[in-house]
Parts: sequence; C-alpha cells; structure tokens
Amino acid sequence: MEFGRIIISETAANSENPQDIVNSNISVINLMREEKIDDDLIHQDALMSYYLDYYTSQYTKGNFSQFVYSSQWNTELNELIEEALQLIGAEKHLELFQQQCKKVKLLSSVKRDKFFKGKLDGVNPTRDLMNNDTFFEIEENLVQLNADFLQTHPDLEVLSVDDMFTTLEEFLGHEIKRE
Repeated sequence: MEFGRIIISETAANSENPQDIVNSNISVINLMREEKIDDDLIHQDALMSYYLDYYTSQYTKGNFSQFVYSSQWNTELNELIEEALQLIGAEKHLELFQQQCKKVKLLSSVKRDKFFKGKLDGVNPTRDLMNNDTFFEIEENLVQLNADFLQTHPDLEVLSVDDMFTTLEEFLGHEIKRE
C-alpha cells in the first residue's frame, strides 16, 4: 500500500525560506527510509522533490561534475530529475540538464570509469569538461519552484510534528522512536 500523501510541517509551511519546505519533505522521506519503507511506497512526487534538491545542492556545491561523481551517474536518478524539472516548469534548467547529460554520455566508458575512480579535486580535465556555470545564471530558482510544487500539490498535508509522527505510525502500524 502506497503512502499517498506528501507531508510537511506547519513550521516549514509558515516559513519565509522555501528551503525549509523542501527540507521538511526530505526529513519525512528520510524517516520513512529509516523505518525501512520501500521507495516504491513513498509518494513519487515527494521523492522527485527529494532528488531535485539533491541535484540542486550537488550542483550548487561543486558544479555538474560533483553531481555526476556523487550520484555515480545513475540513469534512474537522471530520469527522475529530468521529470522533476519538467514537472516544476524549470524549462531552462531542464534544457541545461539535458545538454549536460549528453556531454557525459559522449564520454568514453574508459574516461568515465577513470573519472569515478579518481579524485574530484586537483587537475581533472574530465571534471572541467562536465562543468557548466550557466546553472548559476539561469533566472529560474529551483528551490523556490520545488517548494511551490510541494505547497500547491493536491496530496499535500501540512501537519504539526506530533501529527506527522502519528500519521506515519498509523501507516507503519508501529511506534517510531522520537529523538
């Protein structure tokens, strides 16, 4: 049985910072995973938001090459991110993501393997080839678009932290240790 809801806390929903909304969704997903709930049972749009944040933070910290390196170029993840960018209406970011994916696909498997086995810092021509600063110039704010997507989602439930736990415990059929 799928958990058909996206849950964020009241605190996050009332925050001025869109990252708080995204982080609240991430916390719920992390908690569900800690409780061994399979990703197939987690709301797919909640997961998309989760992975979109992963992409955004990786790119922000270390450009596209860091995303590729950290994710080990996971095809399923890439498809989710592409779908997420379409869903939130980030057309320019989607275009950039698709261009960047083409670059990586054009790398020989030898070059790609060497990239994954090596270090990301220092002299790294493959890393430099993958990087693209256009990301930072695009007017579309991925964090804001991600937060807006969650806040306007028909399956969104805004709950107090206690109610969040209660709802998840009902779904799981057991209590969750609260820290």
